[in-house]
Amino acid sequence: MSLRKYLTSRVFLVQMLIAIGIIVVLAYLFMHWLTFTTNHGHEIEVPNLSKLTEEQVEEKLDELDLNYVLLDSVDYKSDYPQYSVVEQDPTPGTKVKEGRKIYIKINTSGFSSVRIPELVNKTYREAVPTLKALGLEEGSVTYVPNLGKDMVLEMRFKGRNLKAGDRVLRSSKIDLVLGDGKMSYEEEENAVDTLAAPIEEEIPVDEQ
Repeated sequence: MSLRKYLTSRVFLVQMLIAIGIIVVLAYLFMHWLTFTTNHGHEIEVPNLSKLTEEQVEEKLDELDLNYVLLDSVDYKSDYPQYSVVEQDPTPGTKVKEGRKIYIKINTSGFSSVRIPELVNKTYREAVPTLKALGLEEGSVTYVPNLGKDMVLEMRFKGRNLKAGDRVLRSSKIDLVLGDGKMSYEEEENAVDTLAAPIEEEIPVDEQ
């Protein structure tokens, strides 16, 4: 039988159909196996771990066949309980596969203390960024007569005067006393001279 007759024969067509059927079946089985091994279509929604302790996180993720990794602690945040989750990655609601690691950061036990920098004789615009860089907050601002406009004259915390080197808790509010710039140079000199002048003792009459 010639090749041309064989390619158009019934036997060849039957064999072709059988071969195609085998390929389709193998392709279906392969895709089914691939789906099973990669858990395709079986995704887990990441829960919200905010404000949970590490023990609660472990218990909750175990139920979902997820794992967690503790990265580190962050500066204390008063609106979160101590040692509770402050940040997580992936975020809540994200779809992940079984066994995925969830990265968490834990709140510290409390505010750490910081040293007060030297702000006296600095300007208000210099003082505020310095406070914020240390994790401190700007409190009330009071103006008093002084030659220096917006010059820091005093630093106060809860009514007491602070000096450079004193320690306060992070996130504390530091009150500032500033000069109003309305005092003249002569008035300031007179005020300094008055304060510096010695006080004369009065001699009792009977001792004269």
